[in-house]
Amino acid sequence: MKGARATPRLVFGTSVAAGERVLPEEVAVALSFNGTTQAVMMATPADLEDFGVGFALTEGIARPEEILSVEVVEVARGWDVQVWLRPEAEARLAARRRVMAGPVGCGLCGIDSIDQALREVPVVPPSPFRMTPSQVLAAVAALPGQQRLHDATRAVHGAAFWNGRIALAREDVGRHNALDKLVGGMLREGIALPGAVVLTSRVSTDMVQKVAMLGAPMVIAVSAPTVAAVDLAEAAGITLVAVARGERFEVFSHTDRIVTEEARVG
Repeated sequence: MKGARATPRLVFGTSVAAGERVLPEEVAVALSFNGTTQAVMMATPADLEDFGVGFALTEGIARPEEILSVEVVEVARGWDVQVWLRPEAEARLAARRRVMAGPVGCGLCGIDSIDQALREVPVVPPSPFRMTPSQVLAAVAALPGQQRLHDATRAVHGAAFWNGRIALAREDVGRHNALDKLVGGMLREGIALPGAVVLTSRVSTDMVQKVAMLGAPMVIAVSAPTVAAVDLAEAAGITLVAVARGERFEVFSHTDRIVTEEARVG
């Protein structure tokens, strides 16, 4: 399986048994724009073209029409995702100054000012997109069926896009990476908004920032959000649904997008 590898191990219990466990790969992935490395993330080596495109959009480096090409190059100790941009993206590229390694749990690695970390994001425009409670639960319930890498390893995050069904899903050892891969995959495959981003992870400020840059009106997560994430979702016009497990969920912002079955039919 791409992005995973069987690894020898010993199991200790009532007896000792030798065997293998499938574990996710975690490698250094450089994200380079116009020949300059902007970030080095530890990531799962799968869907790396999507990663480069999604990172460019969600980090405000380039708009989709400013991306000329993406090439994934294997290097001595990892991979280099080489993204080439139009000249008009050069100013944003120069402003990033993100040349450092980022651990998988970090979504703001290399940001060197408070203003950059708390950057303004576009407000999601109004749309007729609504979901019923049963659709929210169905979207969450459908996510495990899209997580082949998680099923094999139990050690990666998932991000998916729901527009009446799970239209696309991506996985990675890093939750931010999984979301960037989803965004990039949507752009490359022409999957249009509106719809809901569905996450297996908690929702922090940087995750909401990425959803806002995509322009999705709703994010649904199985874990809880932070206070700052709720505040940003409210300001950005995003419906934040969290703690979505079993037969219940909680809505923290723009609750009007969750409608009853009767209102949906009407």
